[in-house]
Amino acid sequence: MILNTDGSKPIYKQISEWLETEILSGNIRTDEKVYSQYQLAEMFNINPATAAKGLNLLADENIVYKKRGLGMFVSENAAKIILAKRKGQTLQRLVEELVRESRQLGVSEEEIVEMIRLENRKCKGEEK
Repeated sequence: MILNTDGSKPIYKQISEWLETEILSGNIRTDEKVYSQYQLAEMFNINPATAAKGLNLLADENIVYKKRGLGMFVSENAAKIILAKRKGQTLQRLVEELVRESRQLGVSEEEIVEMIRLENRKCKGEEK
């Protein structure tokens, strides 16, 4: 992974999202130790405090848990938490964009709902 340092997203959030992806892909499993702040700092050439902030973000969300003196480990429900969080964030952003754009175009709520239903049927293979 290459960090985006242009300022659009804080580095600590990029670190936490990278770790989430590692968990979702199965590269780091339940109850397995995650990288330490020092390992992350070395891997990405960042300040250890920045890496720690990314790890603490995951701990605050119960994606990882701390074992005193041993480090951080992947929680049992980590994948479920990550999936729910990502679905919520992504879908919410898309809905906000859809509503904003439809207002600018003068598209009614009913038209949007019908468009969604039609697309859903297409995806299910009911219509071509």
